[in-house]
Amino acid sequence: MLREAYFKGENLSERARKNLFILDAIRRRGPISKTDISSLIGLNVVTVSNYVDEFLRQKVVFEKEFDISKGGRRPLLLDLNDQAGYAIGVGVNLLSMIGVVTDLSGKVLYKVKKDKTQATAKNVKEAVDSIIAIVSELLQKADAIRSRIRGIGIGIGGVVDSQREKVRWPERVGNSYHYVDVTVPLKDILEREFRSPVMIDNDATLACFGEQWLALESDVKDLVYMFSGVGCGLMINNEIYRGTSGCAGEVAIHSDKKETPYFLERWEADLGITEDYKKIMEWECRAKGKDIEADKEIELADIFDLAKRGESPAVDVVRKAGWRLGVRVAYLVNLLNPQMVIIGGGIEEAGLPLIEEVKEAVAEWCFEESAHAVKIVPSRLAQDAVALGAASLITRHAFAEING
Repeated sequence: MLREAYFKGENLSERARKNLFILDAIRRRGPISKTDISSLIGLNVVTVSNYVDEFLRQKVVFEKEFDISKGGRRPLLLDLNDQAGYAIGVGVNLLSMIGVVTDLSGKVLYKVKKDKTQATAKNVKEAVDSIIAIVSELLQKADAIRSRIRGIGIGIGGVVDSQREKVRWPERVGNSYHYVDVTVPLKDILEREFRSPVMIDNDATLACFGEQWLALESDVKDLVYMFSGVGCGLMINNEIYRGTSGCAGEVAIHSDKKETPYFLERWEADLGITEDYKKIMEWECRAKGKDIEADKEIELADIFDLAKRGESPAVDVVRKAGWRLGVRVAYLVNLLNPQMVIIGGGIEEAGLPLIEEVKEAVAEWCFEESAHAVKIVPSRLAQDAVALGAASLITRHAFAEING
């Protein structure tokens, strides 16, 4: 019986599914024999051999040295030809916009990073222009391999519909957020601009997938990726979970008509850390009779650095934010009972004070069985998670689409 993984809910042919099973086994475990692939994925060795013959013909895999014989003829080992194709991924996190070019194994060959002030867009046109600019720069760097780039993946915030062409993201009006329709056909614009296939998905979803595809063992089947405090990516039973219309993972409830309960309202991407820190500093200045430097801006990264050094009030503010995030995580842990919760999207850069508070809140608010089963860790891919997830999605579809 073929084991389901990654793409159970997607409309893929049987051949595409088997392509993915076999190539992912080679990608993760290569060099590997056909017999070991068969044992790993639960597909008979004759079928594995037939598929591998096609992969060899298309030079997606290659044969390496003989394995140690257990009796009889020594089997050849198979490995992924990671230079058979490349992918571009672009994503935005809390502190920066990042674009990467990767090979089929996920290795980063070229990278472009724009800090938050450079990457922040005030309107739809600026958002599109920023994406075009970063992809153009990546293509310039990767000019020698451009003909082998399989596609461009884009991770974007907000609600992405099932067609991946319409996005709704929160626009701040005063002290609240309103979701607005972004009707610009981003996929079509980018495909016309670069003449390459484009896939668009939610940033948290791609970060979650990127961690599972590149940084975790395949036996981590149930996974929640907390993208700061504003959303989460989900993998359930080794499947990317997007929901019926692609909107799963929004952890806030929004209404223009009623006041939202604090626990369910949309938080700032930095969990309110910057605002809380500024308020404390202003209070301390007043208490000491000092002038408040209203025009002096404190950067989130500076607060994180202070917290890592154990300096107050940065540590206190970060811990408070970690506890609030932990209560929301606890709710999701009770609901979904995952093996792992990854804290990412940039907020993990606050370090141990934040992660420890998340763990404390989960331990206090979760059922004992769920709390003991879950592992809470910072993102291993860190600031590159969305971009790498976007590129990996292109790679996965390239694997699936190999013709027989």
